[in-house]
Amino acid sequence: MAEIKYGATGRRKTSIARVTLATGTGQIMVNEKPVDSYFPRETLRMMIRQPLELTGMIGKLNVLAKVEGGGPTGQAGALRHGISRALSRMDNDLRPRLKKEGFITRDPREKERKKYGQKGARKRFQFSKR
Repeated sequence: MAEIKYGATGRRKTSIARVTLATGTGQIMVNEKPVDSYFPRETLRMMIRQPLELTGMIGKLNVLAKVEGGGPTGQAGALRHGISRALSRMDNDLRPRLKKEGFITRDPREKERKKYGQKGARKRFQFSKR
């Protein structure tokens, strides 16, 4: 039997995840490491598995992902987004369920740039009247 593959790209903050789904035993590899060693926090691993659990594909598909940029939370979010997009590409009937949970929509929040004359993006230096 030929292996069927589906690919997609997920994004979150400054992280980009290139995801490939293939028929298999439910193995998740991130940057050529098992998901348990790449993401030590259970909350992040749970976040990554959400779209697979929602669609009932948790033990049926292997996930192979290349993730770059950002931090662990952003990378996990990008991976979830990529898996969701690949699942919807694989079976269009899964799309409404994934969309309802908000997994298809890219989280548009980015870090706001620091402004000149201020301490940060919004925070200002202390005001002194005298």
